Amino acid sequence: MSFRPVAMAAFAMALLPVSAIAQTADVPRLGTCITCHGRNGVGTSPEFPNLAGQKSLYMTQQLVQFRSGARRSEVMNVVAKPLTDAEIEALANYYEGLKPGGS
Repeated sequence: MSFRPVAMAAFAMALLPVSAIAQTADVPRLGTCITCHGRNGVGTSPEFPNLAGQKSLYMTQQLVQFRSGARRSEVMNVVAKPLTDAEIEALANYYEGLKPGGS
């Protein structure tokens, strides 16, 4: 029966977008980040850096510095201020896991 594999493949493909949304729903504060840096890690404007594929250690260090005020940015200091260490780690891991260039 060739119908069954085709039907299962179609079902799996239909679930892909839902799976991607479910994955990002587990990342706290991601909604704030995607406004500027995009869900796929590509900046929504040339003034916002791409984060896709960025090393998590680097991102963690930068977010901690934004949070403390050691690194100055009018926007990022406000955005990072309420982040917990666990939220910073989750965000850094999320963006590291994306393919650079967002494709």
